[in-house]
Amino acid sequence: MAKTFHLEIIASDRVFFEGECEHLVVTALDGLLGILSGHEPLVTSLPTGELKYMTDGKWHYAAISEGFMEVMPDFAIILADYCELPEEIDVKRAEEAKKRAEEKLRHKQSIMEYYHTQAALNKAMNRLKVSQKHFK
Repeated sequence: MAKTFHLEIIASDRVFFEGECEHLVVTALDGLLGILSGHEPLVTSLPTGELKYMTDGKWHYAAISEGFMEVMPDFAIILADYCELPEEIDVKRAEEAKKRAEEKLRHKQSIMEYYHTQAALNKAMNRLKVSQKHFK
């Protein structure tokens, strides 16, 4: 059996996952970050992206929003606004959100409105990517 570490993935509305994990791969600000048991301590912010984690030799995938991650040699904690399995994603709703954000970007906005719209577009596109990639 592979060495494991305790992983907690906490979204704003629920504890998404809590248990032993063999391997974690998450999108970090500067690329993909792989975590195994015994990893050096680390605290980092996470952009909207995809994460995958291995339990009992099986990979699990999720779409995740911006958040933070703390890693210690024997545990890792991820805090994010949302985290969804590919089968939980409402593709039609995500496509509509993407269209709304793209349309809103075509109009003149304040800088703050622009950033909010860009974040909404990123979220919708990430949800669609993860859903299409891992849920057939």
